[in-house]
Formats: sequence, C-alpha cells, structure tokens
Amino acid sequence: MISTIKNSCRLLRVAYILSRYDALFPLERLGATPLILAFVKLVPKHNFVGRPGQRLATALTEAGPSFIKIGQALATRSDLLGEEIARDLSNLQDNLPPFPGAQARSAIETEFGVKMEDLFENFEEIPVAAASIAQVHYAITSDGQEVAVKVLRPGIKEAFKRDLELLRWLADLIELSRPDLQRLKPRDTIEKLAETVDMEMDLRLEAAAASELAENFEGDLTFVVPKVDWSRTGRCIMVTERLRGIPFNDRDALIEAGFNPTEVLTKAANATFRQVFRDGFFHADVHPGNLFVTQEGAIGAVDFGIMGRLDLKTRKILAEMLLAFLTRDYRRAAEVHFKAGWVPANRSVDAFTQACRSIAEPILDRLQNEISIARLLGQLFQITQTFEMETQPQLLLLQKTMLVAEGSARILDPKANMWFLARPLIEEWTRDNLGPEAQVRDAVEGLTGALGRLPHIIDEIEERSALISNGHVRLHPDSLNFIKKCGNNKMSIFLTTCSIAVIFLILLFLR
Repeated sequence: MISTIKNSCRLLRVAYILSRYDALFPLERLGATPLILAFVKLVPKHNFVGRPGQRLATALTEAGPSFIKIGQALATRSDLLGEEIARDLSNLQDNLPPFPGAQARSAIETEFGVKMEDLFENFEEIPVAAASIAQVHYAITSDGQEVAVKVLRPGIKEAFKRDLELLRWLADLIELSRPDLQRLKPRDTIEKLAETVDMEMDLRLEAAAASELAENFEGDLTFVVPKVDWSRTGRCIMVTERLRGIPFNDRDALIEAGFNPTEVLTKAANATFRQVFRDGFFHADVHPGNLFVTQEGAIGAVDFGIMGRLDLKTRKILAEMLLAFLTRDYRRAAEVHFKAGWVPANRSVDAFTQACRSIAEPILDRLQNEISIARLLGQLFQITQTFEMETQPQLLLLQKTMLVAEGSARILDPKANMWFLARPLIEEWTRDNLGPEAQVRDAVEGLTGALGRLPHIIDEIEERSALISNGHVRLHPDSLNFIKKCGNNKMSIFLTTCSIAVIFLILLFLR
C-alpha cells in the first residue's frame, strides 16, 4: 500500500511535467491511471512550439536522468508511439550540466583508497562531456599516459533504482488493465532497460564491453577501440586511453584534413555490419559524439555503456528477412516471420505478405541514398497489433542503433547509403551463413550435437527403466532386455549412427 502511494506520487510528478509540455500522449495511449491524467490536464501549458516527439523529449529531459534513458528506450518503440515521435526521441541528447570536479576527485579517491597524485599526474577539473549517468575528464596518469576518466554521478544509482521501481509498477498496471497490450511486453521492456542501466552503473562492465569489442576487431586497422587501464578502473571509475580524432559528422573538417567522406562512411558501415552480424555484439549508442576519425583514417569509438547482443539464430533470421525485403520477395519475408515464430501460426501468410509489401515499397522505391533499413524495421514493428506479433526486444535496440547510424551517415555523405556501401560484406556473410554449404554445415553440427547427447539419453533410459522396474509399473521383459543391450553396446550404436549420418551427407552432396 505504501509502495503504491509512493509510486502514484512519483507518477503524478512526471505526468505534471509532461502536461506542461503538452506531452501526455504516451500515458494516454497506454490507458493507465486515468484519474492522474484527468487531474494534470488542468496544468497550464508552456508556450512550447514543436512536434509531439520534440515536446516529449524536452519534458523527459526536465524530468531527470532516468527519464532521459527512458526516452532513449522509447525511441526504439515506433510500434507504440509512431515513427515520427520515435525518430524525434532518437535525437534526445544525453547531455546534462556537469557536477563539480571536486566531487569527481573525491569519488576517485574513495574508489581506490589513495590520493589522486598516486594515480594521476594531472586531472582536468572541467569535464569534456557530461551525461545522465557519468561524466568524462581528461587526465595524465602518474606514468605519463594521456587518458579519459569516466566517473559516475553522485547519487545516480539511488535515483535510477527509485525510478525503475515506478516503471515496473506502471508496466504491471498496464498489463493488468490492458491485456491487449501484453504482446508488447511492457514489463519485459522495462526489465531490459533495467539490465542496461545496471550495466551502465558498474563501469567495470562497460570496461569489459570495450575490451570485448577491441578483441573482436584485433588487427583491423579500420576500427579502433581505446585500451582500458584496468589498474585504474573500478565500479564507479573507468579509465581508457585518450582517443584523438575528428568528430564523425564534421564533414567539412574531415575534407579539410584530406579524408574522403565516402571512404570514411564505408569503413563505418563495414564496422557496423561486422559488429551486428559477424559478432552479434554491437555498439548501441553510435551518436556522432561517440565516433571519431583518427589521424590514420580509422573509425574510433568511445562510450560503451550501451551495447547490444544478437544470437546467431536471430542474426540469420534477420539477415534472411532483410535480404527478402531488399530483393522484394515479400512472400519470403512473410514466411521468415512465421518460421521464426514472430507471427502466430493462425494468421494468414498471404495477408502478412501483403502487409510486408505495403511497408517496403514506399521505402525501397526511393533513391538509393534515401532508403532506410531502420525505417523499414520501424514500420514492420508498427503492424504488430494487426497480426498479433510479439515484440522482439533484442531487435528494438538494433533498430534504434541503425536509425541513429543512418542519420549520422547522411550528414557525412548525403549522396551515399551506408548499407549499399557495405554490400560486399553483406553478400559474403549471407553466402557463408545462409547458402547451401552453410545449410549442410548446420545440418552436420545439429547431427553432431544429437550424437553427442546420445550416450546421455541412453543413460537416462537405463536409470528410468531401473526406477520403473523397482516401482509399481514394470516394463515388458523384452523391452528391458533391449534397453540393457543398448546400454552394453553404446559404442556400437554410436558408430552405426555415425555411419548412417555419413551416408546421408554423401547422398545430400550428390543431389
């Protein structure tokens, strides 16, 4: 009861801010807490001119750090808010006034239990960047290395914990009052946000993400990740080497420095594709402030607090789906959704094929540089209600990432399309992972896995037969003798099955 009262008061505060900017529509569409909405609608409005998404972004910024993150998460939900609002929210900048450098110094000394002079020869008091969760200072270590020092905001953990409690309460309320919205998985979406925030709150995890991304691109001279200084990294502090370069979207500065924008964009597009499809681990906060072009012409990335993961199965489904759209094979695009289980089997494949065509044609019929894969995915998510599609949380972050990446790409080179530039890599990956040889390889791996489990299955049969024969239910004596023979001849069964598998594969290749 006390928790409900607290959350209601917190929601009232947020609704009050939204109402001032005439941005209550997200809560209105969810249909929750009608009494609170009716009350706050009486609040005088700001004289704020702008699209609904712009008004919402401004209101969320005023509501505080937690709600900036919520706005960024909502930028992935065009199925909830519509494409225009989602696009406006994707531009929501995570910039806040900095906290004093003295507090940053105190946090560092508390984290490591030593004086600043033992860690850094020089520490710049004024941060170079300040966001909702942390801010970054440049420094020089005691052994003379130029580094970037990321420090968590004081009290930020408690603030996020309180706001996430409110969001969980609201999500549960929505699922109870609006069963029709359960397919959108509001609680799962909040938990995904909570998981992301938890990782951002422990800078050791961000450091580990940076390290993993660096390993994935080891030896690749086109994409660089700053090295982590693990000796100066802790829960609230992360230190990496300082990355110098030209901001990714500063086209004029890049041209002045002698770089070809199309070549730069090609490197960025290839790096994005490799992260998403080759590795299934991608930088999910690729706004221009986090990407640079180094003196050597490589793409350099910073800020690894928000990372996305896709398992191989999802990557293959996504690749097959996008390939079908790009070749205008809408029947195949629809079938992929059904095969993946994203659309209920009782829905019409023909009707969904028609929906896929209605989504893709207006996008694919544009000039090459205007085609947006992110917009295509966003439009696809919007038909979830019609076809009872379940929300795929693992793809929402990817769609938002692609949207931001495409926006930056157009600033850098308005005449190019980043996905067309990455086409050779896309074709190679598709051939290696979806072609006939890949299908044979997958079949062999599946069969190998089944063979590997065979001895365990036989052991389990023996154990169960022993339990059954000692209980009230007994197997027929012939069945027991057969099971015992199986147990005594595991290797024979294994070898026989292997032989059958080899013959099957030979016949498959000879077809």
